[in-house]
Amino acid sequence: MEHLHLEHAPRYGFGRCDCCASTPQGGRRLFTSLAGVGAAVAALPAWAREGVQVGERSKFTKLAPAEQIEEAASLQYRQMVSEAAQKRALLPQDHAQVQRLRYIGARMLPFTEEWNPRAKQWKWEVNIIGSRDLNAFCMPAGKIAFYYGILAQLQLSDDEVAAIMGHEVAHALREHARERMGKTAATRLGAGVVSSLLGLGNLGDAALSMGAQLLTLKFSREDETEADLVGMELAARAGYDPMAGVSLWEKMGQAAKGAPPQWLSTHPSGKTRIQDIRAATPQVAGLFARAPKPERRFPPPAPLPPATSR
Repeated sequence: MEHLHLEHAPRYGFGRCDCCASTPQGGRRLFTSLAGVGAAVAALPAWAREGVQVGERSKFTKLAPAEQIEEAASLQYRQMVSEAAQKRALLPQDHAQVQRLRYIGARMLPFTEEWNPRAKQWKWEVNIIGSRDLNAFCMPAGKIAFYYGILAQLQLSDDEVAAIMGHEVAHALREHARERMGKTAATRLGAGVVSSLLGLGNLGDAALSMGAQLLTLKFSREDETEADLVGMELAARAGYDPMAGVSLWEKMGQAAKGAPPQWLSTHPSGKTRIQDIRAATPQVAGLFARAPKPERRFPPPAPLPPATSR
């Protein structure tokens, strides 16, 4: 099994984003971040919901029609799955690891509707691509894919798989792709569109070339942090240990030795993410304690042999 390039697979995925070190002006503000999480939790009123606290979805999402984005994502996903099958790189439905991911997904997905009512009508899919790449993603409309390499090379436990799946599903629920495309539309169409955030009018141009855009989008650090937090809650409610993100990012750190420091990187460092996960754990500890635990547990796949040189 080697690294695989698929023309219709998105270029983003687990742990990848494109951003600068500072928080963008006018962007969505996370309620929880770094060391401030504990203080924020203590300040929450008694009526606040149990679980993680994040800001409202960006108003830029209104500049990109959800239905068209979801339709474009579904088309791209079908093309990617078809391409993988043609290259004999799509794991069959009866494969043990496919069954494993679909079992974990079935436990987590019932909790998605609270985060986004549109999730109720999504036709969720989970597939595995036969590639060494350490990646996974969830496209809009609930189209999930894991690369075999991230399961095998990191020897992921079920709790760590849930951490990744929760993170990627959170990107879709929080409509980070739609937000990015909305910002692109605002830049292309001008200030007149920005001023119409609360009264959209005709935004047909914003939907142009959606399929191509969906393949090249990159998420910000803020998006990644938000996805970590929401993913933690989804995992906890499904009975998977929300602290598994700590061991997950330790494994990612080992796999990415020699990576640049955070201020030169395109995504938050593993150390920063571990700090955030530890700080946010009290918000989901009760959910995890009360959640029914999985009746089935699955082993990771056999480790991959060393890659062959070409």
